[in-house]
Amino acid sequence: MRTLHIDLETFSDVDLKKAGLYRYVQSPAFEILLMAYSYDYEPVRIIDLAAGERIPEGIRKDLNDPNVKKTAHNAAFEINCLKKFYPTQTGQWHCTMVHAYYCGLPGSLEQLGRALGLAREKQKMAVGRRLIQYFCVPCRPTQANYGRTRNLWKHDPEKWELFKSYCIRDVETEMAVHRILEEHPFPEREHLNWVLDQHINENGVAVDVELVRGALAISAQTQDELGGRARELTGLDNPNSVAQLKQWIRDNSGLELESLNKQTVAEVLADRSGDELVKEVLRIRRELGKTSVKKYAALDACLCGDGRVRGLLQFYGANRTGRWAGRLVQVQNLPRNYLGTLDTARELVKKRQTDAVRLLYGNVPDTLSQLIRTAFVPGPGNRFFVADFSAIEARVLSWLAGEQWRLDVFRTHGKIYEASASAMFGVDLDRIKKGNPEYALRGKGKIAELALGYQGGKGSLLSMGALNMGLAEEELPDIVKRWRGSNQRIVDFWYAVERRAVETVRQGTAGYLPRGIAFGRDRDYLIIRLPSGRKLHYYKPEIRRNDLGRDAVHFLGTDQKTGKWEYISTYGGKLTENIVQATARDLLAEAMMNLHGQGFSINFHIHDEVILEVPEDSGKTLEEAIRILCTPPRWAPDLPLNADGFEAYYYKKD
Repeated sequence: MRTLHIDLETFSDVDLKKAGLYRYVQSPAFEILLMAYSYDYEPVRIIDLAAGERIPEGIRKDLNDPNVKKTAHNAAFEINCLKKFYPTQTGQWHCTMVHAYYCGLPGSLEQLGRALGLAREKQKMAVGRRLIQYFCVPCRPTQANYGRTRNLWKHDPEKWELFKSYCIRDVETEMAVHRILEEHPFPEREHLNWVLDQHINENGVAVDVELVRGALAISAQTQDELGGRARELTGLDNPNSVAQLKQWIRDNSGLELESLNKQTVAEVLADRSGDELVKEVLRIRRELGKTSVKKYAALDACLCGDGRVRGLLQFYGANRTGRWAGRLVQVQNLPRNYLGTLDTARELVKKRQTDAVRLLYGNVPDTLSQLIRTAFVPGPGNRFFVADFSAIEARVLSWLAGEQWRLDVFRTHGKIYEASASAMFGVDLDRIKKGNPEYALRGKGKIAELALGYQGGKGSLLSMGALNMGLAEEELPDIVKRWRGSNQRIVDFWYAVERRAVETVRQGTAGYLPRGIAFGRDRDYLIIRLPSGRKLHYYKPEIRRNDLGRDAVHFLGTDQKTGKWEYISTYGGKLTENIVQATARDLLAEAMMNLHGQGFSINFHIHDEVILEVPEDSGKTLEEAIRILCTPPRWAPDLPLNADGFEAYYYKKD
């Protein structure tokens, strides 16, 4: 099979970052400017479409030839750009960005070239951003450019030649990356999952445009009112300015605040002895900063011509585990809804009745925030089936570690919080129910389950909100001790994972654990094989001393806090978390493939939940979808799965 490496440079009057790929390509102004290509690592050639050249007939045929593998970095871009003019099938493409994610590497071609140590002449050219800004997006009309709104190749032929060189270099870099990545082939099963992901993104989900526009109108009115109130209370021209507001707080209350982040504001508001005027101003600031309200603007920006939004998911976006990441509207962190009258709230927002929303619900920004989920709707003649796995990570962790009492719980009543409290405190399970004093133990069992499964301690309980649940700080160490004492096999699993990882990196020998988990290493990676057969990759592993002075695995990766590519320390609990979350991801991927195979249309998915768009007259049932979701894969026939779901005409948290 021949391989055709491709890179495109394009123009559109739609902002790609804000509106997303699909709306970007749908614009009537969209066009392909340059196409650089190479067959089988031959010297790269460039086609200057902007200057009137045409893509040769042979290449146009190869774009739809299953015997020619098309390769690009972030191939979704090239696929959808080319699809507008030429037939091509997603399944014939290979994406080096996704392949890099699979290998535990950065997705950015620029960062990837540096991480892999490519020679400077093979790395992405730094000048690209300026050239893209000049040729690929509209420009502001000025007297100097004679009032034009777009720069063409003829307006600066010298820059244009440099732009062509930049496009050629991208293909050269992608080919160099491709050669290296092919040493760890992208699994065929993952390729099929990626193809399904592209189908889901391309299909998209319908949006209640009336609700979105109503929310934006109410939000603008509320922001004006809150901003005016903040200016009135503080006398500041710009109460949104952190520096100005901190100085005002200092002058009016003597309170020195290092920042005005969410945690600091919450601490000030919780202080009963605090200045009430300062508190009121900070409450206003918190409402003005509601990021979830901004999601309405994001929805409006990426709305395609048919009333659907597309491209909400990034395949393998979390490259330690392979889980999906959110894009554009960030569906992975939508706020929950607690309103008991969603239908009424939605109608009031659609009619832009701000006063009625305030009268019924009090806090307008919070109400809009709770309604953001409901902006996602099925298309005409359809309804949603929403189904999600129950306690999937807890089930997977119990199964991997062989914690039998927990597996028995999941195979019977499924009340893991109550059962955990029963095991921790030696109280009969039947006593832990509403109306009994023992029911107070359920909260301790719940937070222990949420915080301690991956070797967390007192700090994990605190960050999970233990104090807000009414627990005293001095009782947290006892909760940790009791949970670990009742889950000894899970504790043993943490340390077994850590020992295998350290031994494998240090000695280069293979290590094995039950359920098909295996550890290996080669020149560049620590590799953990999952029960599904998929592999997790940890780049350039070393044994170094960690902050506790113990030998630990360190590897090169993107630090989730700093965003920098650097050495990261890991340990048994964190590796266990990776293995569990990756296994849960594989269960979701397999379930989605089965749902798709049975004719269910997946609009999008969030963590362990799928949102299906089902025709009213299809004859399909929610029970059928849940049955498919709960069917164990062949690599985990004894894993006790369970799921729940509901039908609706808009998305919500049931």
